[in-house]
Amino acid sequence: MSIRLDRREFFMGVACAGTAAAAATHSTMSGFSVPPMKRIRIAFIGIGDRGSAAVRRVCRIPGCEVEVLCDLRKEAVDANQGWLKKNCISKAAKRFYSGSNECWKGACDDSGVDLVYVAVPAYLHARIELYAMNAGKHVLVEVPAANTIDDCWNIVETSERTRRHCMMLENCCYGQDELLAWNLCHQGVLGSLSHAEGAYIHNLTERQLENSFRNRNRPKKSSLHGNSYPTHPLGPICLYLDVNRGDRMDTIVSVSSGNFTWKDYIAETFGPNDWQTKMEVDRGDINTSIIKTARGRTIMLQRDFTTPRPYSRINLVQGSRGCFWGYGWPARLAVARKPGGEIGKEWMSQAEYDEYAEKYRHPLWKSVGEIAKKVGGHGGMDFIMDIRWAYCLQNGLPLDMDVYDLASWSSIVECSRNSDLAGGVPVELPDFTRGAWKTAKPRVIGNVDLAKMGFNLSAPIKKKDDAQLDV
Repeated sequence: MSIRLDRREFFMGVACAGTAAAAATHSTMSGFSVPPMKRIRIAFIGIGDRGSAAVRRVCRIPGCEVEVLCDLRKEAVDANQGWLKKNCISKAAKRFYSGSNECWKGACDDSGVDLVYVAVPAYLHARIELYAMNAGKHVLVEVPAANTIDDCWNIVETSERTRRHCMMLENCCYGQDELLAWNLCHQGVLGSLSHAEGAYIHNLTERQLENSFRNRNRPKKSSLHGNSYPTHPLGPICLYLDVNRGDRMDTIVSVSSGNFTWKDYIAETFGPNDWQTKMEVDRGDINTSIIKTARGRTIMLQRDFTTPRPYSRINLVQGSRGCFWGYGWPARLAVARKPGGEIGKEWMSQAEYDEYAEKYRHPLWKSVGEIAKKVGGHGGMDFIMDIRWAYCLQNGLPLDMDVYDLASWSSIVECSRNSDLAGGVPVELPDFTRGAWKTAKPRVIGNVDLAKMGFNLSAPIKKKDDAQLDV
């Protein structure tokens, strides 16, 4: 028996007339595009951390205008405007919003803005997305885009009603290894895909407990169940498997380990009177979730913010002809001559791997890779993500990831938590496409034409900004 969380299907199923009416008024965002936007006027909301790095990347893209800077703290606005004036004089912002908890509404309502780029704390994401779309703006938002199923549905329905893009800024989809794996999958090198594994293994214990602005609103009780940060590993996997375009995530089972490392860390790090020591902690060190898709594929996800283990996203995809493993240190590949064929006990030699990696390197990394590495942002993948959405908007193309991807990937937060709290009971995942995944066209992550965008390819690219953050 499984837990069902799809409230829309429940209420729509009460009466056939209601279902028919809903279907008649539904207008899909799959493959949606807008007329070419040669000039994209952007409001950056939340520019004290990730957002400041975004400002410094996007200002380098021809046609992207930093129209508005917005942050609760005026000093963050001033710092970014100062950087723009020093480094991108023609891209300095024209208007500013700061000083109040709802200053972001001014940025969303600004008539001179086409798109908002949201990099505030995650609990505000859904609220700003909904407000911005209702104000007529396209939205790009950091991960996860929502923390509840209700918010996911509201975002989907608002995007459909307003006909505005709402894309989650999942930068890991544009990593060099991830796009290589995408190419291997879509050019048939790995055969029929059956399984994938991903993780967010990143020791963040100190960051989560430090006395800083990150934690000023942290409650006295810390509770973490399920996978609260699933999209870095899940996004690329969903691209490999064409989720929402020929397949969909159907059910999830999620379980967490006990709380061992966290307790030990607190006991040895903080004194008996510190707020961290007094905080009630209800969380497991490691969460493992298994997702099954409608076509019978499986996905294993892990979340680990705590244990002393080297950073990894695992990034493994298995097919009938071979396997790619992106975090094998270095990345590894095994390919058989026929489905299920013998590959021996070893992965490819480094020389063989390098030959495949060059042959199937994604066109984006061929054309933009060197520039992206100099501009910076997680090895360049942030810049490639930004230049790709800008190119799509400037040329009237669908974005690589749509609102259904945003909702289905983000829905893992609540669904995995409910499964975990129930002891690993299967939970049904909502179908935000309402069945459209069966006929949606496959995703094509294409290249960009730098000359067409107006890049001066003969001009030297400055060294990357040292302020760029790690994943």
